[in-house]
Amino acid sequence: AASLGQVHRARLRTEDANDGFREVVVKVQRPFIEDLIEVDLSALRRFGGWLQKYKPVSKRVDVPALVEEFASTIHQEVDYLAEGHNAEVFAENFQDMPRVHVPRVVWSLTTRRVLVLEDVYAIKITDYDAITAAGIDRAEVADELLDTYLKQIFEDGFFHADPHPGNLFVTPIRDEDEGMDWQLTFVDFGMVGHVPDNLRDGLREMLISLGTKDAARLVRSYQTLDVLLPSADLKLIEQAEAELFDLFWGKTMSELRKIKHAEMFRFAEKFRELMYEMPFQLPQNLLMLGRTVAILSGMCTGLDPDFNLWTQLAPYASKLVASEVGSNWKVWLDEIGNALKELIALPSQAGRVLSMAERGGLTVQAPSVNRQVASLERAVDRLTGGVVFAALLIGGVLFYTAGQTLLAGILFGISGIVLLWLLFFHRGGPRSFHP
Repeated sequence: AASLGQVHRARLRTEDANDGFREVVVKVQRPFIEDLIEVDLSALRRFGGWLQKYKPVSKRVDVPALVEEFASTIHQEVDYLAEGHNAEVFAENFQDMPRVHVPRVVWSLTTRRVLVLEDVYAIKITDYDAITAAGIDRAEVADELLDTYLKQIFEDGFFHADPHPGNLFVTPIRDEDEGMDWQLTFVDFGMVGHVPDNLRDGLREMLISLGTKDAARLVRSYQTLDVLLPSADLKLIEQAEAELFDLFWGKTMSELRKIKHAEMFRFAEKFRELMYEMPFQLPQNLLMLGRTVAILSGMCTGLDPDFNLWTQLAPYASKLVASEVGSNWKVWLDEIGNALKELIALPSQAGRVLSMAERGGLTVQAPSVNRQVASLERAVDRLTGGVVFAALLIGGVLFYTAGQTLLAGILFGISGIVLLWLLFFHRGGPRSFHP
């Protein structure tokens, strides 16, 4: 059973059997489901309109656009003719990869509300004990699963957008000639995503930057994907990404779980301004893809607790770079030009730095340290002012009790000036941030 329809096993009559299979599943749409969907979408649209009026939300995301993208996806999902065509497109994209299997569609019995497919039910991808009992290496399954999605996103521009455990099976195959013993079987193509060329370019940049530990290129990919707010501090983000590479890159999931909390607190403290501002926004065309990648990450980790994302991404990133450079001579010229500019500028830059050092004019910019020092200076100033105010006030009281009213009045007046300075005039300069 599912939210939009029910699935039942069936057997074709002999005369209806096609392509050599008779065992099928029949997916039947629930009655009045489209009316129920419209009610839910109406509520979402109204709530989205309210959310869009809240500036911290509207600053980072176009909520009505996200709701409409979701609505479009749901409407496609209740069209079983479209789902059947999606399954065939997916099968065609993977026709040269025997490890991937897709159920065939019985078009003679399929309508917009009824879908008949080859029965491919096998071991659920989250039934880890059954996978192991079948003699299948779970780590190999995790690697294959990620590889299929890298192909879907970066090569095909068309991906299965609902990879939950009920839609993925591991099918044991005993075929000595083919030299393989299992297949990764995908079902339910009602929810699919498309990656347009401009989005794919940004995602390729991101993948290459992750595979090569290039923080500057990662920030450029953010700009291409339009996930940064106009006010974003690009240099600060680049510094943060470089530190995150040092902290996470190359580690398996098991090793990542063992990272000490103190390390994360140190990072959060160092980049607390960035963490507070979070200068990121969510483009509507990344919603489905982000959801898919999040589910996929959990699946790979479940299959293999020692799953290492980096060892998978690095060779694929190298492949993308090779294909990019091999097919586009302009890339060579750009890279050579950038390298030459860096090389030509290096002597003059080094000379300027040495000259400044000799004159004693060399300073190191450390924004977070500067802010903390400024905060400390203000605190010391306030403390000093408080001590002076207290001393003057106590002195005035002592002189007053001793009958020296003139001196007492002078001290009271000066203490009042100090108090006014503390309250109203000592407020300039940048303030420290306390989350």
